[in-house]
Order: sequence, then structure tokens, then C-alpha cells
Amino acid sequence: MTKVQIPAGKTWFDVQTRHFADVPVSAEQEVSTAEFLEATESTTTIFDLLGSAIFTPMKQDMLFNVNRVRERQKLAPEVSSTLQGLVKDELTAKAHNAADGLTWLVRGLDFMVQAFKADMTANKGVAASDRYPKKEVGDLFRESYKLTLAPYHSVVIRPIFRAAMVAAPRRKDFYIRLSGQGTDLELTREGLEKWTAALEPIVAILQAFLASQEIKR
Repeated sequence: MTKVQIPAGKTWFDVQTRHFADVPVSAEQEVSTAEFLEATESTTTIFDLLGSAIFTPMKQDMLFNVNRVRERQKLAPEVSSTLQGLVKDELTAKAHNAADGLTWLVRGLDFMVQAFKADMTANKGVAASDRYPKKEVGDLFRESYKLTLAPYHSVVIRPIFRAAMVAAPRRKDFYIRLSGQGTDLELTREGLEKWTAALEPIVAILQAFLASQEIKR
């Protein structure tokens, strides 16, 4: 897996090239395509920090779907400034490759949102450095997977993801891996909370859009 370099005193959030907090969302709830794809692509590096090559297929799948959307953006840039505009234009052309890619990206990002939100609630008041949290990362991942991705995965794919859940690091180690040397793990936990809070409304907007009658196919 790729080595993610996190400077001393910094966190994974400090080395991301784009944050979801910086993704423009219009008053009409339209999500900017370029910044969303940059933030999602940057997010995939988290899989390099989880400590097992079994997470590589997850990263590759997200990057594949980022590229599906980006290719459509390049093909029709004048109508692809927002994800909603991109998908609507693609569907008028009787195509749905980018729409499918975006659908899977939203599902994958929702998996992260639900898992990390659950850490904030199930482990509320538990320090990031605590060796014995109420729930470990593997537990959070398994519960989130059942809600977000499992319903759409085939019987062939599910075992791969379930194996990844087993390989998830312990919660304390997870926060250590998101941190540079000497970084206060509570700063990392706060960073994860802010990152999740910025991503959650974007996921909700795109879920509603993808489920709307306007683009049913």
C-alpha cells in the first residue's frame, strides 16, 4: 500500500489536497463537480493507513468511480460544473456510466460517514488514546457496512468486504495512523469529527438527488 507521509504534529486531514468543507454547494443544493472529485480522491488515501492490503480493492473501486465521473466531466465540461448537471446531461444522452459511478461513490462515502459518526456517539467521552473503547473500529465498520453497502453487493463481493472489517485496526491504532509523530490524538479525533460533519450533508444532498424521480432510469 502507498505510504502516506504525515508530518510530526500534523494529522491526515492536514495533508489532504481537498476537504469536503471546501466543496462548493449552491443555494439550489448543487454540488461542484471538480472539488467533490478532488476531495473524494484525496479521501481514498485513508485506506493506505488502515494497515492491510485487503483494503486496496476498496481504494481502487473508489478511484475507478471517480474516473468514471471525471471522464464525463471532460466530455461535456460546459454542463458538468455541478454533479447534478453532469448526471442530467448524461442521462439525456441515454448513458449512465457517470451516474452509476457517482452512485457508488456516494454509497462508499456514506459508509465512512456512518462508521465515523457512530464512533462519535458509541465512544462518546472515550479518549482516542483509550485502549478499551466501547466499540472498536471493526465493529463500527461492520455495522455501517450492513446499512450502506451490503444491500448492493453480490454474494461474491460481500466476503471481501467482511474480511476487510476483520482486518480493521483497533481504535487507538486507527487514530495513531491518522496522526504524525507527537500529534495529540484528541486533535485527530476532532479533525475526524469535523471532516465527517462536512461530508454528511453532501452525501445527503446527493442521495436525495440520485433517488429523485427526475433522474430515475
